[in-house]
Amino acid sequence: MNWPYPRIVAHRGGGKLAPENTLAAIDMGAHYGHTMIEFDVKLSRDGQIFLLHDDTLERTSNGWGVAGDLTWDALLNVDAGSWYSGAFKGEKLPLLSEVAERCRTHRMMANIEIKPTTGTGPETGRAVALAARELWQGMTPPLLSSFDIDALEAAQTAVPELPRGLLLDEWRDDWQALTARLGCVSIHLNHRLLDKARTAELKAAGLHILVYTVNDPRRAATLLGWGVDCICTDRIDEIGPDFSA
Repeated sequence: MNWPYPRIVAHRGGGKLAPENTLAAIDMGAHYGHTMIEFDVKLSRDGQIFLLHDDTLERTSNGWGVAGDLTWDALLNVDAGSWYSGAFKGEKLPLLSEVAERCRTHRMMANIEIKPTTGTGPETGRAVALAARELWQGMTPPLLSSFDIDALEAAQTAVPELPRGLLLDEWRDDWQALTARLGCVSIHLNHRLLDKARTAELKAAGLHILVYTVNDPRRAATLLGWGVDCICTDRIDEIGPDFSA
């Protein structure tokens, strides 16, 4: 595919400068001029697609328990901002549809990480892919990624035309067969897994490379110099949209 995505991606919307996976975070990313964000999505018990990284609510909200076990009406009462700062009190868990509109407003591209509640990979992958196809009409197609193979397979079956990336936090020797089977255009790696030779090997296989989470500008420059396509960063102020090797 023609790779339309920028070099720098704002991790979870606004990196470390706003409560992650919220509309406020996306606005923060836009404030610093970023043209692409990464965020995590999962399903509520009644099938609504919303943003949250963890299976549970405790770390990034005033809620508790497994988020996917709750209905959307219950999740609406969760404060997803106060844990970060009182300035963000009342920030809600956003729906994917709200995020798509915010991306349209800011003219931002998206890497949607499919982050299923344990055991819901196929249904989450399918639902996210179908929704993304509709919500991102007229915009650059979102890049779907996941650690969950079942979720990626379901997304591939449901909407094969949306680009997909395989996420790895540990190296897999079968990366080439797996990305080929899943029809992936990219591989998304913990940056510590890469060296210059491995980067060249991945590029020779025709894959684009996104790395996470790179917060040292010197490391970011090295990775870009090796041929990495995208850097996902929390330091959206220090590693800005115009950053280059």
